Amino acid sequence: MVDKGDPFPQPAKTIDCIGLYCPEPVFRTREEISSISPGQILEVLADDPASESDIRSWAKHAGHELISIEKVEGGFRFLIRRKA
Repeated sequence: MVDKGDPFPQPAKTIDCIGLYCPEPVFRTREEISSISPGQILEVLADDPASESDIRSWAKHAGHELISIEKVEGGFRFLIRRKA
């Protein structure tokens, strides 16, 4: 379990969506977040520019906490905390 106040939360799982176009990164994120426990963090790597808004919208709609979106070389790194 990750402390909510942890400034450097460690993901329980990472999925690589590099090279996939939306909505595929959202579909894979939705599928993979169900494989971790509530409170754990899923890391998603994606390079489709649309993934930034799509994953943000999906996380809000699904009730999960989008901890951060980080622009990294070649794309984005999302950290999403699974809610119950």
